[in-house]
Amino acid sequence: MTARIERLVTSGQFTLDGGTWDVDNNVWLVGDDHEVIVIDAAHDADAIAAAVGDRRLTAIVCTHAHNDHVNAAPALADRTGARIWLHPDDLPLWKMTHPHRDPDEHLTDGQVIEAAGADLRVIHTPGHAPGAVCLYDPALGAVFTGDTLFQGGPGATGRSYSHFPTIIESVRERLLTLPPETRVLTGHGDSTTIGDEAPHLDEWIARGH
Repeated sequence: MTARIERLVTSGQFTLDGGTWDVDNNVWLVGDDHEVIVIDAAHDADAIAAAVGDRRLTAIVCTHAHNDHVNAAPALADRTGARIWLHPDDLPLWKMTHPHRDPDEHLTDGQVIEAAGADLRVIHTPGHAPGAVCLYDPALGAVFTGDTLFQGGPGATGRSYSHFPTIIESVRERLLTLPPETRVLTGHGDSTTIGDEAPHLDEWIARGH
């Protein structure tokens, strides 16, 4: 059975640098009828567990460690036995939300996470956060970008641990080099494609965000 992609939207709050904002997050599930991985366990462990159903949850992969992307990860892991994966450069951000619980595994650039026939290659894309990663599977024709690339530009870089020139380099060198038909499945909001976003790189650089 070929792996498929499912999207769940959960709602909660993002908190950083003394501010709090209401946000809707995309939680992505990749798998088949038997096993699945979750990309970004946001806000609502109950809703994510319901979406997983009776399938085996093999991994909870964090695209980065802002609280709105990881706040439900430990509860989901405790419930399912799945292991939490995070790039080690984002441990300082992780500790802000989960000071007494470490991720189970460290993501590394180029590694492949397998689930139900899907092969998700980890692409380290710092800028929005130091340990931000994207997950690309050419067979699925999709890249899961977290908050690195959205419809309309790169993720925000106005807060702690973020850097605009770095995210531009990540987007230019690591993402816009993917095939133009690749679907960009984001951490918030609507999906897009590499081909739709690539022509606008100079505009983003000029506006500075």
